[in-house]
Amino acid sequence: MSIHIVCPHCEATNRVPAERLGELPDCGKCHRSLFAGKPLSLSQANFERHMTRNDIPLLVDFWAPWCAPCQMMTPAFEQAAMELEPRFRLAKVNTEDEPSLGARFGIRSIPTLVLFYNEREIARKSGASSSAEIVRWAHASIATVA
Repeated sequence: MSIHIVCPHCEATNRVPAERLGELPDCGKCHRSLFAGKPLSLSQANFERHMTRNDIPLLVDFWAPWCAPCQMMTPAFEQAAMELEPRFRLAKVNTEDEPSLGARFGIRSIPTLVLFYNEREIARKSGASSSAEIVRWAHASIATVA
């Protein structure tokens, strides 16, 4: 069985055999790794592609540069990306730069983590978290729908 993974560099959609995910495959178009071990930044321009074309869950941190708890959580979210990839795609949305995405998903406080799977939101968590809490929450949330 193959799954679709959107390249974080060139945004090409790649078909990858599910059993090869752990081998950290490269993009067929730009030949860079499909998994960088760190969250990618999403904007209005590329958000939809990553939410609708990835066959793996998309975990998004909605944040703002002026938010102290957001800044405190940044290293934890980066650590969680190293632990959760390649089974999850982790991304960040700066709500100051992308207010329409914050409004679209009803982000009322930051940081807020939103987990998307199969083009829909399946879980949400507000407030700063440690990397261990993020990893546990992501696994528990996806287990309810998988």
